[in-house]
Amino acid sequence: MRTLTTRELALLLFLTLAWGLNWPVMKLGVADYPPLAFRALSIWLGVPVLGLALVVMKVPFRVPRSAWPELVWLGATNMFIWHACIILAVKALSGGRTAILGYTMPVFSAIIGAVLFSAVLTRRSWIGVGACAIGVGLLLWHELTDLAGRPGYVALALVAAATWALGTQLLRHTRIGLPTLTLSFWMTAMTAVVMTVLTLLFERSQWRWPGPVTWASILYNAVLIFGFAHAAWFYLARGLPPVASTLSVMFIPVLGVFSGAVWLGEVVHWQDWVAVALMMVAIASVLWPSRSAAKA
Repeated sequence: MRTLTTRELALLLFLTLAWGLNWPVMKLGVADYPPLAFRALSIWLGVPVLGLALVVMKVPFRVPRSAWPELVWLGATNMFIWHACIILAVKALSGGRTAILGYTMPVFSAIIGAVLFSAVLTRRSWIGVGACAIGVGLLLWHELTDLAGRPGYVALALVAAATWALGTQLLRHTRIGLPTLTLSFWMTAMTAVVMTVLTLLFERSQWRWPGPVTWASILYNAVLIFGFAHAAWFYLARGLPPVASTLSVMFIPVLGVFSGAVWLGEVVHWQDWVAVALMMVAIASVLWPSRSAAKA
């Protein structure tokens, strides 16, 4: 399993910070605002940022007609379902630990890769997946009672994670020969349309002008999440081995929990600290150079 390049490592570090801190940011943003409308506004404001990146980097916008069916399917599995389900879960469940449910994705990804794509997992990969699963369980330790009362929203978060895992695998195996930034732009633009339709159908009576905190959260999401993080993730997911790309982001829910403790007053327990250690084991198991790689 190859090691990360300097560029990939830099993207991963920035991605971890942006996504990890976004969980309490989203919780604050949807506290008194309809969640689907929040998501639609964030994406629409993020699309021009991403489009500007394509112009500056001289990346083509054009997608061949034959590639659109697969691109729509990639958008559905990587973004449509994830963003609709997870923002509803953020509204109903505790901020930091909603991230934990969402980041069960690596476990689903390992299973989907083995079942659907005949992926062969090394011993180190299984150690990483196991450490990830135990860490998620520990992070949820004190949430089980509360989550039991909201099974529908827990299910939404898990559906989001499983669908995102499938999308990551599909992106890795895509036959579309276009730059990742082009795919990211069009998936984001399509998601903006989908979120707009959903908020029109289900939240129109709740629409109002966002307050200052909500606007700050929307702008954070527009610039850092939809203008940068998704494109960075798609680049990593498309270029790295599936297990490496998925487990490499496992520090994000840990950051979500601890930033939630600072900003939202959520209590941090000893299980959270043990989970941090396990997440580090999971990341190291797939990113630390093997002996054979080091010798090479």
